Amino acid sequence: MRSLTQIGTRLLRLLPPEDAHRATIRVLQAGLGPRCTDGEDAGLETTLAGLKLPNPIGLAAGFDKNAEAPDAMLRAGFGFVECGTVTPLPQQGNPKPRLFRLVEDRGVINRLGFNNGGLDAYAGRLAARRKRPGIVGANIGANKDTTDRIADYVVGYKRVHGLASYVTINVSSPNTPGLRGLQDRGPLEELLGRLSEAKAELGARNGHTPLFLKVAPDLDESAITTIADVVRANAIDVLIVSNTTIDRPGSLKSAHRGEAGGLSGAPLMSLSTQVLALFAEAFGGGLPLIGVGGIASGADAWAKIRAGASAVQLYSALIFEGPSLVQAIKRELRGRMKAEGFATIAEAVGTR
Repeated sequence: MRSLTQIGTRLLRLLPPEDAHRATIRVLQAGLGPRCTDGEDAGLETTLAGLKLPNPIGLAAGFDKNAEAPDAMLRAGFGFVECGTVTPLPQQGNPKPRLFRLVEDRGVINRLGFNNGGLDAYAGRLAARRKRPGIVGANIGANKDTTDRIADYVVGYKRVHGLASYVTINVSSPNTPGLRGLQDRGPLEELLGRLSEAKAELGARNGHTPLFLKVAPDLDESAITTIADVVRANAIDVLIVSNTTIDRPGSLKSAHRGEAGGLSGAPLMSLSTQVLALFAEAFGGGLPLIGVGGIASGADAWAKIRAGASAVQLYSALIFEGPSLVQAIKRELRGRMKAEGFATIAEAVGTR
Protein backbone atom coordinates (compact mmCIF):
# COMPACT_ATOMS: atom_id res chain seq x y z
CA MET A 1 0.00 0.00 0.00
CA ARG A 2 1.30 3.44 -0.89
CA SER A 3 1.93 5.87 1.97
CA LEU A 4 0.00 9.14 2.21
CA THR A 5 3.21 10.96 1.31
CA GLN A 6 3.60 8.93 -1.89
CA ILE A 7 -0.04 9.54 -2.82
CA GLY A 8 0.37 13.26 -2.15
CA THR A 9 3.46 13.39 -4.36
CA ARG A 10 1.57 11.73 -7.23
CA LEU A 11 -1.38 14.12 -6.87
CA LEU A 12 0.89 17.17 -6.88
CA ARG A 13 2.44 16.02 -10.16
CA LEU A 14 -1.02 16.36 -11.75
CA LEU A 15 -0.80 20.13 -11.23
CA PRO A 16 1.27 22.51 -13.37
CA PRO A 17 4.81 22.61 -11.91
CA GLU A 18 4.68 26.05 -10.28
CA ASP A 19 1.20 25.44 -8.86
CA ALA A 20 2.40 22.14 -7.42
CA HIS A 21 5.40 23.83 -5.86
CA ARG A 22 3.33 26.57 -4.24
CA ALA A 23 0.87 23.98 -2.91
CA THR A 24 3.76 22.03 -1.41
CA ILE A 25 5.05 25.11 0.43
CA ARG A 26 1.57 25.78 1.82
CA VAL A 27 1.26 22.19 3.06
CA LEU A 28 4.61 22.47 4.79
CA GLN A 29 3.69 25.80 6.36
CA ALA A 30 0.57 24.18 7.74
CA GLY A 31 2.69 21.60 9.55
CA LEU A 32 1.52 18.70 7.42
CA GLY A 33 4.88 17.68 6.03
CA PRO A 34 6.64 14.36 6.71
CA ARG A 35 8.71 13.81 9.84
CA CYS A 36 11.79 11.66 10.12
CA THR A 37 12.05 9.05 12.84
CA ASP A 38 14.36 9.33 15.81
CA GLY A 39 17.77 7.76 15.33
CA GLU A 40 17.82 7.63 11.53
CA ASP A 41 20.81 10.00 11.41
CA ALA A 42 22.93 7.76 13.64
CA GLY A 43 26.41 7.32 12.15
CA LEU A 44 25.94 10.01 9.50
CA GLU A 45 27.01 13.04 11.52
CA THR A 46 29.65 15.24 9.95
CA THR A 47 31.12 18.74 10.20
CA LEU A 48 31.22 21.31 7.40
CA ALA A 49 32.96 24.69 7.84
CA GLY A 50 32.53 24.33 11.58
CA LEU A 51 28.82 23.51 11.26
CA LYS A 52 27.76 20.26 12.89
CA LEU A 53 25.40 18.46 10.51
CA PRO A 54 23.27 15.54 11.75
CA ASN A 55 23.65 14.04 8.27
CA PRO A 56 25.28 15.21 5.01
CA ILE A 57 22.07 15.42 2.94
CA GLY A 58 21.04 19.04 2.30
CA LEU A 59 18.12 20.65 0.55
CA ALA A 60 19.41 22.75 -2.35
CA ALA A 61 18.42 26.36 -2.95
CA GLY A 62 15.43 26.87 -5.22
CA PHE A 63 12.90 24.84 -3.28
CA ASP A 64 12.26 27.40 -0.53
CA LYS A 65 13.08 30.70 -2.21
CA ASN A 66 11.51 32.89 0.48
CA ALA A 67 12.52 30.99 3.64
CA GLU A 68 8.92 29.99 4.31
CA ALA A 69 9.38 26.36 5.36
CA PRO A 70 12.96 25.55 6.40
CA ASP A 71 11.99 23.92 9.68
CA ALA A 72 9.47 21.66 7.96
CA MET A 73 12.22 20.38 5.66
CA LEU A 74 14.58 19.85 8.57
CA ARG A 75 11.85 17.77 10.21
CA ALA A 76 11.57 15.80 6.95
CA GLY A 77 15.09 14.53 7.55
CA PHE A 78 17.48 16.90 5.81
CA GLY A 79 20.74 17.58 7.61
CA PHE A 80 20.69 21.20 6.46
CA VAL A 81 18.46 23.45 4.35
CA GLU A 82 19.44 26.28 2.01
CA CYS A 83 16.81 28.96 1.32
CA GLY A 84 16.78 31.34 -1.66
CA THR A 85 17.94 32.63 -4.02
CA VAL A 86 16.89 35.98 -2.56
CA THR A 87 17.61 39.38 -4.14
CA PRO A 88 17.65 42.77 -2.41
CA LEU A 89 14.39 43.88 -4.04
CA PRO A 90 11.38 41.67 -4.81
CA GLN A 91 11.10 40.57 -8.43
CA GLN A 92 8.65 38.54 -10.49
CA GLY A 93 11.23 36.61 -12.47
CA ASN A 94 10.85 35.58 -16.09
CA PRO A 95 7.52 35.19 -17.94
CA LYS A 96 5.54 31.98 -17.48
CA PRO A 97 5.65 29.14 -18.35
CA ARG A 98 9.18 28.85 -16.97
CA LEU A 99 9.32 25.50 -15.18
CA PHE A 100 9.14 22.17 -17.02
CA ARG A 101 9.18 18.56 -15.85
CA LEU A 102 11.13 16.21 -18.10
CA VAL A 103 9.37 13.11 -16.79
CA GLU A 104 10.98 10.59 -19.15
CA ASP A 105 14.43 11.91 -18.22
CA ARG A 106 13.79 12.43 -14.47
CA GLY A 107 14.90 16.01 -15.02
CA VAL A 108 13.68 19.61 -14.77
CA ILE A 109 14.31 22.72 -16.85
CA ASN A 110 13.72 26.08 -15.21
CA ARG A 111 14.14 29.67 -16.31
CA LEU A 112 12.54 31.19 -13.23
CA GLY A 113 14.93 34.14 -13.00
CA PHE A 114 15.31 34.63 -9.23
CA ASN A 115 11.59 35.15 -8.57
CA ASN A 116 11.31 36.00 -4.86
CA GLY A 117 9.72 38.33 -2.34
CA GLY A 118 12.83 40.33 -1.56
CA LEU A 119 15.36 40.60 1.20
CA ASP A 120 13.32 42.32 3.90
CA ALA A 121 10.61 39.66 4.15
CA TYR A 122 13.18 36.88 3.81
CA ALA A 123 15.43 38.26 6.56
CA GLY A 124 12.42 38.75 8.79
CA ARG A 125 11.55 35.06 8.55
CA LEU A 126 15.13 34.05 9.29
CA ALA A 127 15.19 36.37 12.31
CA ALA A 128 11.96 34.84 13.61
CA ARG A 129 13.47 31.34 13.63
CA ARG A 130 16.98 32.29 14.78
CA LYS A 131 16.81 30.50 18.15
CA ARG A 132 15.44 27.26 16.68
CA PRO A 133 17.75 24.30 16.12
CA GLY A 134 18.97 23.23 12.70
CA ILE A 135 21.36 24.44 10.02
CA VAL A 136 19.64 26.88 7.63
CA GLY A 137 21.67 28.68 4.98
CA ALA A 138 20.83 31.76 2.91
CA ASN A 139 21.46 31.84 -0.84
CA ILE A 140 21.82 35.39 -2.18
CA GLY A 141 21.76 36.89 -5.67
CA ALA A 142 21.49 40.16 -7.61
CA ASN A 143 18.42 41.83 -9.05
CA LYS A 144 18.08 41.54 -12.83
CA ASP A 145 17.89 45.30 -13.38
CA THR A 146 20.47 46.41 -10.83
CA THR A 147 23.19 48.80 -11.91
CA ASP A 148 25.75 47.25 -9.53
CA ARG A 149 25.49 43.49 -9.12
CA ILE A 150 28.40 43.23 -6.73
CA ALA A 151 26.80 45.83 -4.46
CA ASP A 152 23.63 43.70 -4.41
CA TYR A 153 25.62 40.75 -3.07
CA VAL A 154 27.24 42.89 -0.38
CA VAL A 155 23.83 44.23 0.66
CA GLY A 156 22.41 40.71 0.79
CA TYR A 157 25.32 39.32 2.76
CA LYS A 158 25.20 42.08 5.34
CA ARG A 159 21.43 41.72 5.75
CA VAL A 160 21.43 37.98 6.46
CA HIS A 161 24.74 37.78 8.32
CA GLY A 162 24.05 36.35 11.75
CA LEU A 163 20.51 35.31 10.80
CA ALA A 164 21.54 32.30 8.71
CA SER A 165 23.92 29.48 9.60
CA TYR A 166 25.89 30.28 6.43
CA VAL A 167 25.54 32.44 3.32
CA THR A 168 25.92 31.22 -0.28
CA ILE A 169 26.87 33.53 -3.14
CA ASN A 170 24.99 32.40 -6.25
CA VAL A 171 26.84 33.59 -9.36
CA SER A 172 25.95 30.56 -11.45
CA SER A 173 22.28 30.72 -12.40
CA PRO A 174 21.89 30.77 -16.21
CA ASN A 175 18.55 32.61 -15.98
CA THR A 176 19.76 36.13 -15.18
CA PRO A 177 21.55 37.50 -18.27
CA GLY A 178 25.26 38.03 -17.70
CA LEU A 179 25.26 36.70 -14.13
CA ARG A 180 27.66 33.85 -14.89
CA GLY A 181 30.19 36.45 -16.03
CA LEU A 182 30.86 36.98 -12.32
CA GLN A 183 32.75 33.67 -12.44
CA ASP A 184 35.44 35.26 -14.65
CA ARG A 185 38.66 36.19 -12.86
CA GLY A 186 38.31 40.00 -12.71
CA PRO A 187 34.68 40.22 -11.58
CA LEU A 188 35.10 37.25 -9.22
CA GLU A 189 38.15 38.83 -7.59
CA GLU A 190 36.23 42.06 -7.02
CA LEU A 191 33.12 40.25 -5.74
CA LEU A 192 34.94 37.93 -3.35
CA GLY A 193 37.29 40.70 -2.26
CA ARG A 194 34.42 42.97 -1.25
CA LEU A 195 32.56 40.14 0.45
CA SER A 196 35.70 39.04 2.30
CA GLU A 197 36.06 42.58 3.65
CA ALA A 198 32.43 42.58 4.77
CA LYS A 199 32.87 39.15 6.33
CA ALA A 200 35.88 40.31 8.37
CA GLU A 201 34.13 43.49 9.47
CA LEU A 202 30.88 41.78 10.49
CA GLY A 203 32.68 38.80 12.01
CA ALA A 204 34.63 41.04 14.35
CA ARG A 205 31.36 42.48 15.66
CA ASN A 206 28.84 39.67 15.39
CA GLY A 207 30.77 36.40 15.11
CA HIS A 208 31.65 34.10 12.24
CA THR A 209 29.13 33.25 9.51
CA PRO A 210 30.64 30.91 6.89
CA LEU A 211 30.63 32.10 3.29
CA PHE A 212 29.94 29.62 0.46
CA LEU A 213 30.23 30.08 -3.32
CA LYS A 214 28.02 28.20 -5.81
CA VAL A 215 29.42 27.64 -9.30
CA ALA A 216 28.12 26.36 -12.64
CA PRO A 217 28.82 22.91 -14.10
CA ASP A 218 29.53 24.41 -17.52
CA LEU A 219 33.20 25.12 -16.82
CA ASP A 220 36.32 23.97 -18.63
CA GLU A 221 39.55 23.11 -16.82
CA SER A 222 40.94 26.61 -17.31
CA ALA A 223 37.89 28.17 -15.66
CA ILE A 224 38.09 25.66 -12.81
CA THR A 225 41.72 26.59 -12.20
CA THR A 226 40.86 30.30 -12.27
CA ILE A 227 37.99 29.95 -9.80
CA ALA A 228 40.11 27.81 -7.48
CA ASP A 229 42.88 30.42 -7.50
CA VAL A 230 40.50 33.29 -6.68
CA VAL A 231 38.69 31.29 -4.00
CA ARG A 232 41.97 30.39 -2.28
CA ALA A 233 42.88 34.09 -2.12
CA ASN A 234 39.64 35.05 -0.39
CA ALA A 235 37.55 34.12 2.63
CA ILE A 236 35.41 31.39 1.08
CA ASP A 237 34.70 28.48 3.41
CA VAL A 238 32.94 26.02 1.07
CA LEU A 239 32.44 25.63 -2.69
CA ILE A 240 29.09 24.27 -3.96
CA VAL A 241 29.37 22.29 -7.21
CA SER A 242 27.09 22.82 -9.07
CA ASN A 243 24.12 24.81 -10.30
CA THR A 244 21.99 23.83 -13.31
CA THR A 245 23.46 23.32 -16.78
CA ILE A 246 22.75 24.97 -20.13
CA ASP A 247 23.97 21.78 -21.84
CA ARG A 248 21.42 19.44 -23.40
CA PRO A 249 22.63 15.82 -23.50
CA GLY A 250 21.67 13.95 -26.63
CA SER A 251 20.01 11.29 -24.50
CA LEU A 252 17.10 13.55 -23.48
CA LYS A 253 13.71 12.18 -24.54
CA SER A 254 11.16 14.65 -23.15
CA ALA A 255 9.20 16.95 -25.42
CA HIS A 256 10.40 19.80 -23.19
CA ARG A 257 14.09 19.09 -23.79
CA GLY A 258 14.49 22.14 -26.04
CA GLU A 259 13.16 24.67 -23.53
CA ALA A 260 15.56 27.45 -22.56
CA GLY A 261 16.87 27.54 -19.00
CA GLY A 262 18.90 25.46 -16.60
CA LEU A 263 18.65 21.68 -16.67
CA SER A 264 18.73 19.77 -13.37
CA GLY A 265 17.91 16.29 -12.17
CA ALA A 266 19.26 12.95 -13.37
CA PRO A 267 20.72 14.28 -16.67
CA LEU A 268 23.04 16.56 -14.67
CA MET A 269 24.53 13.80 -12.48
CA SER A 270 27.49 12.84 -14.67
CA LEU A 271 28.59 16.35 -15.66
CA SER A 272 28.28 17.83 -12.17
CA THR A 273 30.21 14.94 -10.63
CA GLN A 274 33.01 15.30 -13.18
CA VAL A 275 33.32 19.01 -12.39
CA LEU A 276 33.19 18.25 -8.67
CA ALA A 277 36.10 15.82 -9.02
CA LEU A 278 38.11 18.43 -10.93
CA PHE A 279 37.56 20.99 -8.18
CA ALA A 280 38.49 18.39 -5.57
CA GLU A 281 41.75 17.81 -7.44
CA ALA A 282 42.36 21.56 -7.77
CA PHE A 283 41.95 22.17 -4.05
CA GLY A 284 43.66 18.96 -2.95
CA GLY A 285 41.49 18.66 0.13
CA GLY A 286 42.16 22.26 1.13
CA LEU A 287 38.54 23.41 0.83
CA PRO A 288 35.32 21.54 1.66
CA LEU A 289 32.98 20.92 -1.28
CA ILE A 290 29.25 20.30 -1.50
CA GLY A 291 28.13 18.09 -4.39
CA VAL A 292 24.88 18.99 -6.15
CA GLY A 293 23.28 17.83 -9.38
CA GLY A 294 21.32 14.71 -10.23
CA ILE A 295 21.22 13.01 -6.82
CA ALA A 296 18.25 10.63 -6.72
CA SER A 297 19.59 7.72 -4.66
CA GLY A 298 22.09 6.72 -2.03
CA ALA A 299 24.37 5.52 -4.83
CA ASP A 300 24.34 9.01 -6.35
CA ALA A 301 25.09 10.67 -3.01
CA TRP A 302 27.88 8.17 -2.37
CA ALA A 303 29.40 8.89 -5.79
CA LYS A 304 29.52 12.61 -4.95
CA ILE A 305 31.13 11.92 -1.57
CA ARG A 306 33.72 9.59 -3.07
CA ALA A 307 34.43 12.25 -5.75
CA GLY A 308 35.27 14.79 -3.05
CA ALA A 309 32.07 16.17 -1.52
CA SER A 310 31.90 16.57 2.26
CA ALA A 311 28.13 16.95 1.95
CA VAL A 312 25.53 16.91 -0.83
CA GLN A 313 22.34 18.73 -1.77
CA LEU A 314 19.32 17.72 -3.81
CA TYR A 315 16.01 19.16 -4.97
CA SER A 316 14.80 18.02 -8.41
CA ALA A 317 14.53 14.35 -7.45
CA LEU A 318 11.96 15.24 -4.79
CA ILE A 319 9.56 16.16 -7.59
CA PHE A 320 9.58 12.57 -8.81
CA GLU A 321 10.35 10.58 -5.65
CA GLY A 322 8.79 12.64 -2.87
CA PRO A 323 10.29 13.45 0.54
CA SER A 324 10.71 9.79 1.54
CA LEU A 325 13.75 9.86 -0.75
CA VAL A 326 15.77 11.52 2.02
CA GLN A 327 15.32 8.60 4.41
CA ALA A 328 16.08 6.11 1.64
CA ILE A 329 19.35 7.88 0.81
CA LYS A 330 20.42 7.88 4.44
CA ARG A 331 19.71 4.17 4.79
CA GLU A 332 21.75 3.40 1.70
CA LEU A 333 24.63 5.61 2.83
CA ARG A 334 24.84 3.77 6.13
CA GLY A 335 24.86 0.47 4.26
CA ARG A 336 27.65 1.58 1.95
CA MET A 337 29.73 2.93 4.81
CA LYS A 338 29.45 -0.39 6.62
CA ALA A 339 30.17 -2.45 3.49
CA GLU A 340 33.26 -0.42 2.62
CA GLY A 341 34.64 -0.07 6.12
CA PHE A 342 34.15 3.66 6.78
CA ALA A 343 33.30 4.71 10.31
CA THR A 344 32.36 8.27 9.31
CA ILE A 345 31.26 10.15 6.21
CA ALA A 346 34.43 12.27 6.45
CA GLU A 347 36.60 9.18 6.00
CA ALA A 348 34.94 8.45 2.63
CA VAL A 349 35.36 11.92 1.12
CA GLY A 350 37.50 11.88 -2.03
CA THR A 351 38.32 8.16 -1.91
CA ARG A 352 37.11 7.10 -5.35
